[in-house]
Amino acid sequence: MLLFCPTCSNSLTVHRQSATGQNALTCPTCPYTYPLTRRLFERRHIRRKEVDDILGGEGSWDNVDNTEVQCPDEVCGGDRAYFYMVQIRSADEPMTTFYKCMKCGHKWREG
Repeated sequence: MLLFCPTCSNSLTVHRQSATGQNALTCPTCPYTYPLTRRLFERRHIRRKEVDDILGGEGSWDNVDNTEVQCPDEVCGGDRAYFYMVQIRSADEPMTTFYKCMKCGHKWREG
């Protein structure tokens, strides 16, 4: 929790007052002090926002085309794969192609 000085709007810092031995919130630029007589805290539970899957999630492979390409998995030896292309970098860079082997389901990307 961050508190601000009501006179000059600078952030207040915690210092121990030598005269009273108590902690106080003091302003570094003006003489404002706020003595702390009790514990001062605030607890908030922040709800995390939902994150969207930018590459389509579970349904990303529905209704995609297929092409003739060699699967990189040496054991599979498949020669056809589903693919889709996404522009994930800046516009002057080429599109990235994602593949999924039709035989073994291995996924890889190119580009």
